[in-house]
Amino acid sequence: MRRTLRARIFLSVLISLPAVGLGSGTAGAASEPTPGVTASASQYAVNTNLERELDDDNSAGSYLDPATGELVVTVTDSAAAEAVTAAGARPKLVERSTAQLKTVMNTLDTQANITGTSWGIDPSRNQVAVEADASVSVASMTQLRKVAAGLGEAVRVQRVPGVFKKEVDGGDAIYGGGYRCSAAFNVAGGGTARYFLTAGHCTNQAYRWAAWPGGPSIGTRVGTSFPTNDYGIVRYSASGQPYGRVDLYNGSYQDIASSADAIVGQYIRKSGSTTHVTTGRVTAVNVTVHYPEGTVYQMVRTTACSAAGDSGGAHFAGNVALGIHSGSAGCSGTNGSAIFQPVREALSAYGVHVY
Repeated sequence: MRRTLRARIFLSVLISLPAVGLGSGTAGAASEPTPGVTASASQYAVNTNLERELDDDNSAGSYLDPATGELVVTVTDSAAAEAVTAAGARPKLVERSTAQLKTVMNTLDTQANITGTSWGIDPSRNQVAVEADASVSVASMTQLRKVAAGLGEAVRVQRVPGVFKKEVDGGDAIYGGGYRCSAAFNVAGGGTARYFLTAGHCTNQAYRWAAWPGGPSIGTRVGTSFPTNDYGIVRYSASGQPYGRVDLYNGSYQDIASSADAIVGQYIRKSGSTTHVTTGRVTAVNVTVHYPEGTVYQMVRTTACSAAGDSGGAHFAGNVALGIHSGSAGCSGTNGSAIFQPVREALSAYGVHVY
């Protein structure tokens, strides 16, 4: 199908569309110095298969060994270890299962539900990794540490710079309802219709979206979910097939061919209109984040830098789509604490696929 000039313009704007930032940080930050190891297509496949085969009682997740790049799968018994070995990954015996770590997070949810905190599973340390931003008061921090102490070595707590929050920012991206946002990935469903994914806290704000303030509509919202999740979908108004690629902000683009769930320890890139392309590694999965506007669940945490205006942007590795930028507690030097919505959940919710 011939791509129209209008479709090409839409894509150059939308494919990197990073958005209403749920956080603050340093614009134009440098790359993460130790960004992690690269995940291969076979490792994504093995990881997905083992996630289906192992349950929450006999595993606590997987990660990539930072020294060797091997896929390591945590196990709690010998039968699970044998299954991991047979699948071509390396088993590691751990004390706590996913079920036990989820119980720990449930305790945090009920006893330390504090705005400005987040927690998720770090399988490489077999712990729940808790972060508290600068807005958490001394009294709340004392409460958080007290709850964490009662959970023993299953929890570690650290402060992070900045504040988990929404911030509207100016820039050349997409606009709706007085807000600036960005698209993550172009997607297709049944038929000839084309769409783009972005953050749900963006699509909550407007039905029609434009490429510049007050510009003509380029698409209309057909789905949105925030809080609990953070994804939304907009259908293009124009016919044609926008390219399935991400803007690298250096005159080139990264083609996107597939999607996967992120693996702890892996290298990722984030493309956003404020900080452009930054890199990092995945540090936790099944992350809960307490934003002032509501709580989101089952997110992914990375060390990529981001800033206000990046929300809705693309998290990816090579030609694999991984997530939709949700927010951040800012960036210290080259070390950030960016949160993204796993893209496969959004694709499944809307019955679409990357291309």
